[in-house]
Parts: sequence; structure tokens; C-alpha cells
Amino acid sequence: MAPVTAAGEEMHALVERLYPLCRSITGDGVRATLDIVGEYLPLQVHEVPTGTQVLDWTVPQEWNIRDAYVADPAGNRVVDFAASSLHVLGYSVPVAATMPLDELRGHLHTLPEHPAWVPYRTSYYRPEWGFCLAQETLDAMPDGEYEVRIDSTLADGHLTYAEHVVPGQVADEVLVSCHVCHPSLANDNLAGIAVAVFLARALAERTPWYTYRFLFAPGTIGAITWLARNAERVRGPSPAPGGPPGPVEPGAGEAPAAGGRVRHGLVLACAGDPGRLTYKQSRRGDAEIDRVLRHVLDTSGRPHRIDEFTPYGYDERQFCSPGFDLGVGSLSRTPYAGYPEYHTSADNPDLVTPEAMADTLAVCREAFAVLDRNRRYVNLSPYGEPQLGRRGLYDSLGGRSDAKEAQMAMLWVLSLSDGEHSLLDVAERSGLPFETVVAAADALHGAGLIKA
Repeated sequence: MAPVTAAGEEMHALVERLYPLCRSITGDGVRATLDIVGEYLPLQVHEVPTGTQVLDWTVPQEWNIRDAYVADPAGNRVVDFAASSLHVLGYSVPVAATMPLDELRGHLHTLPEHPAWVPYRTSYYRPEWGFCLAQETLDAMPDGEYEVRIDSTLADGHLTYAEHVVPGQVADEVLVSCHVCHPSLANDNLAGIAVAVFLARALAERTPWYTYRFLFAPGTIGAITWLARNAERVRGPSPAPGGPPGPVEPGAGEAPAAGGRVRHGLVLACAGDPGRLTYKQSRRGDAEIDRVLRHVLDTSGRPHRIDEFTPYGYDERQFCSPGFDLGVGSLSRTPYAGYPEYHTSADNPDLVTPEAMADTLAVCREAFAVLDRNRRYVNLSPYGEPQLGRRGLYDSLGGRSDAKEAQMAMLWVLSLSDGEHSLLDVAERSGLPFETVVAAADALHGAGLIKA
């Protein structure tokens, strides 16, 4: 795992700052979250009205909550929203009532197998109310009349999401997505938000080849809404024959010129626990992003796992749905539902570490460096092996400890530069490091022996 870096500590501080906010699929908690993210990155914030048809779904009413509690017969708040946003069933309708404990029990959610933990539960699309609490709290509640209050509103409003764009040399895009709808859950998914923020900042320090679009949206309905509103960007016009689309020059945080389309994508989730890295492949299974992540993880020496695609999980399932079929995978550490603290109060800032988030960030940077430089070349001297010595290519290797490896990389690049094979193909087939292959291609291109 990568050592603790300043970025790791800053990401953990961001998680701690976001942790107390009550988020849901709509509402002021999402806006407050995006306001904080907006201090790190310029964002374009979108508000989509309730009732808007988005593919097979409809944007729901907006939910906001101010206070909620359960008070025992003595007037003590035994369950209090002010202590944790997890204490209220997400999207609970308002309630003001007094009832006996036996009646109240039908609206209480606990985790008997973890009696000290509070579960995370929601009821987005069915009117309901309820509270989540520790089993040990419930066990200590005496019989009697309980005061129940949920001061919430469910009314026409908006679904909110935001985008940040890192301009590239071409308009074609890489989509990086994370969900912003979960309340006080640090790994799922505040760590994903933090890694996305610092990844965007790292990419902006150079001029990447692709344009990188970062999407901060509520899970499921947010991704579906974005897809419904961006069908042209997702599919886009095909590039002109003979080359990629031309360069774009938007300002930071602004949309690139029309004509780009999503070529690759990555969903970030559960990005901060100490477990090994897990990459879930796209529905295609052989998309370029799948090959890049496999290569980076396999050659990194990091403990990791590669999972096949399943139509369950995070928003990769929306981006990979058959009508869109985007090459979008998902990177996490321990996957959803794979750690005991998942969707409980134990998923707190102590569960995520600066080291783990720094490691996730490093893998993303390594993967996108490969993706950005993975070109196809054509050998301009394909009849026999060109004479490398008279072009000074052998001399440039003199004294290098990896001279033989670098020479083999040149020969492999020349051999596979037929317009069909990429540099990643070369690295995989030759067993040589991708960086060595890129250096060889740069030298051969500079000598006029290959062209992109």
C-alpha cells in the first residue's frame, strides 16, 4: 500500500468534514455536500425538477429533514436525529404521534447481530416512516407511551447533481463517477468522493490526452438522470476517419466543445478501507478500461482482485446497461456488502485511512496515465528491420541498466505497429513494462520510424 501522503491526510479530513451531513437522493444535504466539494473544484451544478421523465424513471419529490426523535415515557430522547443522520429512515414522511412501544416497534430497525451498531435504511419510493437504532438501545427501552416526531418535508423540488471537467487534448471523454446520496457513511461513499476530488486536481496538473468528466450524483436515479440528459455525449458522433477528434479548450469546470463522447469510465466506491483493491469489469469485459486496470493491478504488486461484471452494485450497472453499453468499470477496495460495517454506523471515519485512500488515488493515476498514452502506431519502415544504429537509437541506450529491455521494446513496437495493436497490446504480449514500451515508441516516433 502507498505510504501516507499529504493528499491522503487531506482526503481523510474531507471525509470527516462531510460525514455529519444528512444526504439523500435529493435535498439540501446533497447541495451542502456539493458546496463543500465546490471549495476544492469548480463545479457545474444541475437542478432537475420533480416529475421530469428520465428514461424509465421519474425524478421524485425532494426530501428535507430538520429534526426527528423518539422520546421515552420520561421525556428522554432515546433516538435522536441530531446525534446521527442514520437514526431516521431515509425519505421518512413527517410524523407527530404518541404510541405504545409495541406499536412503535414496527417502525424501528436494528441489527441484532451487531447490537451496538445503527443500520442505514431508506424508503425512497414508498411513503413510510421509521427510525434506526442500536439493538442495545431498543433492549433498554421500557414499555410505555413514546413521543415520535419526524420534522421532514416531501414536496416538489429538484434532484441535484454536479459535474467537473478537466480539459484534455481531445474531446473524447473519460467519465469518473461517485455517488453523493449516502448520509453518514465514510467508506460508502465519502471516500469515493474524496478520491474523485483529488484525482481531478491531480489530472489538472498536466494536460491529459482525454477530457475527464467527473460526475457527483445520487446513486441510481442520479446516474439515470445524467444519462437521460446526456445521450448525445454518451454516444456522440463517430470521429472523422483518419484520426481522433480535434482538441478542445474549455475553462476548468466547463463542458468541452460539442462532439466528444464517453469512451471510457470508472465508478469510484468504497475507496478508503484497508482491504485489498477490487476492480469490477464493465459489462463488455474486454473494454479498454478493463484491460488497463487489469494490467496496472497485475504489474503493481498490490494485493487485488478482478471481478466479473454483475448487474448489481453501483452506477456501473446504469452506464453498462445494454442500450448504452459503455466501457465503465468500478474500482473499490472491499466491495459493497463485503465488510461487516457496510451500511451501518460503524462505517465511520475511523474505518477509512489516509493510506488506503492514497493508494486508491495512486492506482487511478497510474491507470489513467496508461489510458492516456495507449496509442496505435503504424511502422513507416515495415519491410525488414530498420537500421536503428544509424539513427542513433542504439547509442541512446548506452550505459543504461535496462538497455537490453529498452532495445527489445523498440523491436516489439516496430513489430506490432500495424495500426491494429496498441502499446498496451505490446506490453501485454512482450511482458515488458508499459513505461518502457512508451519510451520506445517515443524514441521511434522521434526518429520518424512510426506514426500515430
